[in-house]
Amino acid sequence: MNNPKVSIVVPCYNQAEYLAEALQSVLDQTYENWECIIVNDGSPDNTKEVAQKWVKKDSRFIYLYKENGGLSSARNAGIAVAEGEFILPLDADDRIGMEYTFLAIKAFQKETDLELVYCKAEKFGEELGSWDLPDFSLFELARQNMIFCTALYRKQEWERVGGYDINMQKGWEDWEFWIAVLKNGGKVKRLDEVCFYYRIKKISMIKMIKESNHQEILEYVGVKHADFFIQQFGTFWSLENKISVIKKEHKINLKSEKFVIDLFCETFFRFNVFGKFKRENDKN
Repeated sequence: MNNPKVSIVVPCYNQAEYLAEALQSVLDQTYENWECIIVNDGSPDNTKEVAQKWVKKDSRFIYLYKENGGLSSARNAGIAVAEGEFILPLDADDRIGMEYTFLAIKAFQKETDLELVYCKAEKFGEELGSWDLPDFSLFELARQNMIFCTALYRKQEWERVGGYDINMQKGWEDWEFWIAVLKNGGKVKRLDEVCFYYRIKKISMIKMIKESNHQEILEYVGVKHADFFIQQFGTFWSLENKISVIKKEHKINLKSEKFVIDLFCETFFRFNVFGKFKRENDKN
């Protein structure tokens, strides 16, 4: 494992205007044993022309076309043909720091039990500054996603969990993927260096997710990974017990059904990903 190959997978759909910046950040990597698979997800813009310029520039760039199927499908297509032991997804409108792959591989070599390595991040574009995310824990992961898509992991983990869920076309597919990879345990490391740059745009996929879709996505992930959420939050019965404790603490004697439901929802909200995630993304 002295010099393992890293496969950097860059899906692109209607992002050709930013693609060159993303690919330049790949070319600038100090770690040289990489390949970069540019996945044209049936994009109607000039993604093909931009990508082919980079394929001619450096043989480590590989161009792949597929019919449009969404972000999860595009990532899966690129990873399926990837030759690297490690995978690093990169959205076509973002950038990585020149030391990222070197530092991440170094971390994996130093700590062989690592499942995932990511880094500190900064915003650019319509908004500048640090992208402050909570420290990783499984409990926090159950509440919200604090790991952006551009994190390094072994391809065998992608194979083990069945890849990115192609049913999640309305967003948050990264969150579901990290849950699948990490819910049964696995050490995660965040590098102290800023090596990821997240572009803020006036219109982004996250901003376009309608509020009405939030609950739909959460319900899907909640059912798929019910074991994980129960492990982190407890069962509905344990939440009911929390309500009982609150009622006793506040000497509440009301027994109306509406009151109990409202109190249950308020209690669950404290532990529920929806409220926290929504508040965080309302800022962007």
